[in-house]
Amino acid sequence: MEKDLISVIVPVYNVEKYLEKCLESIINQTYRNIEIILVDDGSTDRSKNICDEYKKEDERIVLIHKVNGGLSDARNEGIKLAKGKYITFVDSDDYLELEYIEYLYNLIKKYNCKISISSYYIENEKKERIDIGKNYEEKVLNTEEAISRMLCEEGFTVSACAKMYEKELFNDIKYPKNKLCEDNGTTYLLLEKCEKMAYGNLSKYIYVKRQKSIMNSKFSIKKMDLIELTDEMAKYLYDKMPSIREAIIKRQMHARFSVLRQIVFSKDEEHKELAKKIRKDLLGNYKKQFFINSKLDFRDKIGFISLCFGLKIYKINWNIYLKMKG
Repeated sequence: MEKDLISVIVPVYNVEKYLEKCLESIINQTYRNIEIILVDDGSTDRSKNICDEYKKEDERIVLIHKVNGGLSDARNEGIKLAKGKYITFVDSDDYLELEYIEYLYNLIKKYNCKISISSYYIENEKKERIDIGKNYEEKVLNTEEAISRMLCEEGFTVSACAKMYEKELFNDIKYPKNKLCEDNGTTYLLLEKCEKMAYGNLSKYIYVKRQKSIMNSKFSIKKMDLIELTDEMAKYLYDKMPSIREAIIKRQMHARFSVLRQIVFSKDEEHKELAKKIRKDLLGNYKKQFFINSKLDFRDKIGFISLCFGLKIYKINWNIYLKMKG
């Protein structure tokens, strides 16, 4: 029996250092009935030429070059072009284990669902890996359980990647344009459409942690999109899923901590007042959660306690935490 066509959507923008490894891991998948949709989002480095070269070598590749519109726009264009019954997204600086697509597809068929989720590795530039799925088991998740685990990052995250979706789920859902952290505005809506999802604890997706991290880059006010989209998601979920309220609030706190870290580790002094505002928000509106929210982990609580003593102490303790974590 012929297996279903699967569309692999790869947005590409200035990733010449990583792109070939990413593409090699896709074209050599054990599951062969795929179309590979490369959306070159106005690259200004060699990424455009690399895409052209691979297009010549593999007839399964569909390639478009477009004016830069951001990751959301590139994904939406890929979805429009997709002919597969299922869709999976791969970021062009990441790569896959060769059984990735077959693994996700088999989970969908095994459990008769519309979304499957793979755990993943985090890999640093020394090729050292952290296996995110090692403490979890393969499982069918209902809607609330899946969204709760996503919000708390229990084996998987809000990322569009490391998941396979029935294409029809995107009929009325698009990635929000001109927003950073766009997955926060979309993934929960896709999960909400499904009564059940298949989670696989084997890590088949490799997220590459680049040296140019948030702690070494200049903070942009656009990164506040994370808080905006997270709060929008929270507002939507509060009434619909009261049983996971603690997970929702944890995610709101996490968004604020994430943006705050980026500000305090930034090399510019421009956003000091914004950092103070976020600190005041956390200490004023989420203080009670420190005592009652069972979803908060060690990192959350240390971060909250540190904030009570000021932003300098928060920065020092976060550095200590990173060193302990290795």
